[in-house]
Amino acid sequence: MSGTSPSAADPAAVPAQFQSFLAFDFGLKRTGVAVGSRLLGRANPLPTIRTDAKEARLQQAGERIREWQPHALVVGVPYHPDGAAHENTVRARKFGRQLHARFGLPVYEVDERYSTTEALAGGARDADAASACIILEQFLRSLA
Repeated sequence: MSGTSPSAADPAAVPAQFQSFLAFDFGLKRTGVAVGSRLLGRANPLPTIRTDAKEARLQQAGERIREWQPHALVVGVPYHPDGAAHENTVRARKFGRQLHARFGLPVYEVDERYSTTEALAGGARDADAASACIILEQFLRSLA
């Protein structure tokens, strides 16, 4: 992310005192959410945000943030298999900037290629929440 919001490209940039995280698997109609901690290195799914309205999505994200009080946020950013950006890459990054602007928390990006495929292959009932878990656990592994 740009500005005062750090990027997950450099896990060393994540302060050691940041222990709890909320992750989002952004989608236009459904946004998966997961919570996890550095200590356990695991993520747990939360109810998926189901709306296609930008303001409602941010409001529901804010409810999760207030409830869980994370130190930072993680947003999955999709890319084409060859690493090229596409329309949803831009949307997910914008969502991350909006979260940072509204809630003042650092936002870290994670390349989330294939997270939904992995979630479905694992038999997830809620692929969006499971994808958010995969994204967050990938981020947590990068901190080790």
